[in-house]
Parts: sequence; C-alpha cells; structure tokens
Amino acid sequence: MSLCKCRFCSAPLTVTFADLGMSPLANSFVSPDDMAEPEAFYPLHAYVCETCKLVQTRDVETAEHIFGDYLYFSGFSESWLKHSEAYAAAMIGRFGLTADSKVVEVASNDGYLLQFFKARGVPVLGVEPAANVAEAALRKGIPTEVRFFGRATARRLATAGHQADLIAANNVVAHVPDLNDFVAGFEILLKPQGVLTLEFPHLARMMAENQFDTIYHEHFSYFSFLAIERVLAAHGLTVFDVEHLPTHGGSLRVFARHAENEALAVLGTVAALREDEIAIGLDDLATYRRFAAGVVRTKLSLLAFLIEAKRQGRTVAGYGAPAKGNTLLNYCGIGPELIDFTVDRSPHKQNRLLPGTRILVMAPEALLQAKPDYVLILPWNLKDEIMTQMAAIRDWGGRFVLPIPSVEVVP
Repeated sequence: MSLCKCRFCSAPLTVTFADLGMSPLANSFVSPDDMAEPEAFYPLHAYVCETCKLVQTRDVETAEHIFGDYLYFSGFSESWLKHSEAYAAAMIGRFGLTADSKVVEVASNDGYLLQFFKARGVPVLGVEPAANVAEAALRKGIPTEVRFFGRATARRLATAGHQADLIAANNVVAHVPDLNDFVAGFEILLKPQGVLTLEFPHLARMMAENQFDTIYHEHFSYFSFLAIERVLAAHGLTVFDVEHLPTHGGSLRVFARHAENEALAVLGTVAALREDEIAIGLDDLATYRRFAAGVVRTKLSLLAFLIEAKRQGRTVAGYGAPAKGNTLLNYCGIGPELIDFTVDRSPHKQNRLLPGTRILVMAPEALLQAKPDYVLILPWNLKDEIMTQMAAIRDWGGRFVLPIPSVEVVP
C-alpha cells in the first residue's frame, strides 16, 4: 500500500472526508461456484488534501488488478448512449471535426461513444485497458489500443501519427491512481490546436446530495472544479469552458486546451464556477469535514426502511448491480436477508453474486416473475430510465425506492 500522500501534490493526507469501513472491490462479482470462498476486503476511506483540496482514496490495489478484466459495459444504458450521441454531434459541430480530424477516447470501453463519431465519418481511436471490454469495441469496428493511458502510451500514439484534434476522457479521470502521469499524457497527445474534454461527477453535487455511494476503490479521486483546474494547469492545460450535466447525479464537462493556444478564449463560465465553488466553501476544510454526518444518516434511514418492510412481511428486490450500489450495500451491511435478489440488463453480471453482500444478480424478467412489493433502484442516477422500462412493476402495486440522498418511496 502506498504512503498516505496526495496523489497530485504529495502533501500528507490527514483529514477524513468519509470512512466507509471495509469493502470489497465494487466490480469484483463472485461466481456462485465460489460462494464458499473468501473475498478480499479493503479500507474504503476517503481523505481531502489540506493543500490542493483533492478528495481521494488510498491505493489498495493496482489498476491492473482492478481494470484488467472489467464487468462494466457502457453500452447497456440507453440514456448513456443518447448522452454520448449528443456529445459527438455537439463536438463535431462546435469544433468543425471532419474526415481529416482524429478523435481519441481514453477509457473507450465498448466503443459506446466513438461509434457515433465513426458513423459521421470522423476517424477515431480508442484506448482501453480492459481487454475483455475492448473486444466488444473491436467487434463494432472501433480501432482500440488495449493499454493504460499515461505519458508512455501518449508518446507511443503521437509517434504513430495519432495526435488528436479532440481527446474525450469521460468518467475516467476519477479512476486513475497515477493522476499526474495520466494528465501529462493529454498534453503530449493533444495537437497544438486540439481540445480535451473531461466529464466527471461533480464533487459539489456529491456533497450537496449525499452521494457517498459514488466512493469506491475504482474511484481514486473526486473532483471539484477548483481541484481539476489546478491539476490541468500543472500540466500545461488551460480550462476555457465548462458545462453542467445531469449525468451520474450531476457532472461537469470541462473543456481544456494547451496553455499557449489563445485562439480558444477562456469563457466566463470558468470564472463563474470557480467563484461559485469558493462561495459554497470548497476551498475550506470545514466544509469537507461536515460531509460524514450525512453519510451516517442515510445508512440509518435505509436500514430502518428495509427492516420495517421485512417485519411487515413485504418483499424487496433490487434493480441494478452498479459499483455505487455495492458501496451502499456493503457500508450498510445489507445482504440477502433484506434484499432477495437484484437484476441487471448486462448479461456479464447476471447469475453472479454481488461482491461482499453475495446478493444474486438475475435478468430483469425476474422482477416480473417475483412481483416484489418494493424495488430498490441502486443506480439511482438512471431512475427515470429504469422506472420507464420497468413500469409494469406498478401493475401489482409494486413501488420503487430510491436510497440517495435519503430514502424515498416513489408512488
């Protein structure tokens, strides 16, 4: 285990942001054949750096172990595909991308995003460390480099003629243990007039809405705008625009370019968000220390709801098997005694057991057969999509339950 130092500025980490106890890796699903075998549990403890205000967990496993064989496939969420298609159209229009351009996505997963650029005639390249996920992209005809991104990979790709007009890095910067090496790679791979976009859950929304379940070992860092701007600037990249997104419970899309590329003017959105974050205390350690109290309140309210439902003879099932759900269930100590099973659309997760809690994952049709009284939506950020897809649950009087920011039973 590494020393407890900030992964960006190397200052000592001493201030707790949230201590969620011991938890397995959130995407390490268990085969039923291994039901009797032990699992590895690690401290899930997030700190805030007193110097740069980056919220982060300690490294407990190597990235190669976590992401070498991965079970998250982006293409199984319809709303995420729509978001990605809209992003591709917007970037092509705003930055004039053509058949002479190159779009590189870092952490390209199963080709969910690059397929939309390819369909519009823009050359693409994916960089994806999980070989099993990259295979799905290759089957779609998306050229993909199977490797981790950083300085060495960026130099290799740049030398091979893959410098990018646009680098997309959506929901990946949080997953990087060596943050400085990763961000330095952007500066190397980006063309002099190129644009980098980053999307990531916004720490301000996470704190305001008590989204502590987005903390898990695969997420090494949690970014405010203040923190990401500091990280990018340290590697010669200037933020020139920022947008608020509804994805993942509230995200930011940050646009950056080489510091010397003044052709892309810094827009007023940048100063406005910087000032907003200072106003709500994201440069003040006291703000971060207050977060832990809300975490405990959510745990108590969810346990109280589930225990009372069981006492009344009600049945409860889950919907989804996301990493955030595994953080929530393990922190709260919720197992099959309170949730009979959960379902997920991804066949890669079906017929496996959730890590730690050992709750069985089934296909969504299992809900229609079991007819539970309550369905706990674990990927609450997709609640509208899920409640539409599974509207038949209401036919027998079943009701949806949202766990975050506090327990809510949806009529």
